[in-house]
Amino acid sequence: MLVVGKILRPHGIRGELVVEVRTDEPEERFVVGSTFDVGPTEEKLGSPVGAKLTIETVRWHQGRPLIFFAEVPDRNVAEELRGLLLWVDSGDIAAPVDPDEFHDHQLVGLDVITVAGDKIGVVARIDHAPASDMLVVRKEDRTMALVPFVRAIVPTVDVAGGRVVIDPPDGLLDL
Repeated sequence: MLVVGKILRPHGIRGELVVEVRTDEPEERFVVGSTFDVGPTEEKLGSPVGAKLTIETVRWHQGRPLIFFAEVPDRNVAEELRGLLLWVDSGDIAAPVDPDEFHDHQLVGLDVITVAGDKIGVVARIDHAPASDMLVVRKEDRTMALVPFVRAIVPTVDVAGGRVVIDPPDGLLDL
């Protein structure tokens, strides 16, 4: 299961909701008829709770979707959904067409090794920074390291083989 959005707050008095996008393809994910599992807030992060929401209408305002869900009849119900996460099954997401592009869930859990073959750790998550994406690596000693996800430092991603090969400059893993 993957988080693709977060319900921020109601918009207006009829039950429309402002959603924060957490997916690379919002124009494909947030369309009429799309269904999401509803999960707990980030403070209580866990798996979805079983409730489902289906998009009835969607319009974009200031870069965010404003959504009417079929299961949300009014603002009172909308208010109860504040902070909940919208989840989809990762199996429903098509692999990227570009062989050098990856979804976060494809990378999390991969072993991280150097070009010399030394195991550094495991990809814990991906942080999306303005300059470049960062692999957050849980090192063998349980500390974390940030590795810029750029070809010069990450020359090989082998999803099928379960590994990411890095060529870190001196000192990068010591920060």
